[in-house]
Amino acid sequence: MTNLQGSFVALPTPFTKDDKIDFKGFETLIERQIKYGSSQVFVLGSAGEVTLLTLEEKKEIVHEVIKIADGRIPVFFGASSPTTAQSIEFAKYIESEGGDGVIFTVPPYVLIPQTAAFAHFDECMSAVGIPCGIYNNPSRLGVHVSPETIKKLSDKHPNFVVDKEAMGSVEQLVQVQRLCQGKVKIMCCDFPKYAIVLPTLAVGGTGTANIGGNIIPEESALYSRPWTSVQVMEEGRAEYFKWFPLLQKLYDFSNPIVIKAALDILGLPGGRLRRPYQEYGGERRNELERLMGELGVIDKYGVRK
Repeated sequence: MTNLQGSFVALPTPFTKDDKIDFKGFETLIERQIKYGSSQVFVLGSAGEVTLLTLEEKKEIVHEVIKIADGRIPVFFGASSPTTAQSIEFAKYIESEGGDGVIFTVPPYVLIPQTAAFAHFDECMSAVGIPCGIYNNPSRLGVHVSPETIKKLSDKHPNFVVDKEAMGSVEQLVQVQRLCQGKVKIMCCDFPKYAIVLPTLAVGGTGTANIGGNIIPEESALYSRPWTSVQVMEEGRAEYFKWFPLLQKLYDFSNPIVIKAALDILGLPGGRLRRPYQEYGGERRNELERLMGELGVIDKYGVRK
């Protein structure tokens, strides 16, 4: 099984000027993550505008991205769909193409109870043999996956390897770690209003499933390391505190709006949004560019044209 730890970067989906998938752009973004020490990447998550892609586009992304990565960095794909059956079908496709793992969510909008959430994940994880994870993101999906549900899944499915947490509850982190006893790796989002990066690592979590690594990949890798020593803890904490203002700015709007603007400022592919998203512009974008300049991000990562 893949040993998930460190910086697990959720990539945006790059689009061309005529709104097609930009696979050369994907190649640039993935090469950059490999170069700067990210441990794995996540494709077709909320940062990837996944609900704005057709099934045919998603399948094409899976097929092409696996070829681009070529085994050099683990790639997990979001397999969630509106129904359990569709989620299973897509997860099987990802497995057949050679994906390293799949991430499931509760289907959006339907607001199911815990019994239905367990049944959904149970069926999905039973359908494939590759590593699986869940993304617990109640602010976007409307359903919180309880620690008890996560434990039941962990007890039944050895291929359930990671719980990506995106909620502002340290109790959730403690309970998942206590109940699952490390069988499921906890990795948290880097949303600064929750600020659960340090608590996640403190309770035994193994890293972050983040968007910040799209802009500061090397620095995100440093503060996402599991705490194996006091030195690693102190270094990670200092890095996280240093870059916290940038994370605040990157979450000025929901993913991937600001991330794509920051990529565009750096001269990297991925800056175009698909409607109904609107571009991040005006004084807000100017403030983002100023902050990136002050922190040395543009000097380090900017692409000279």
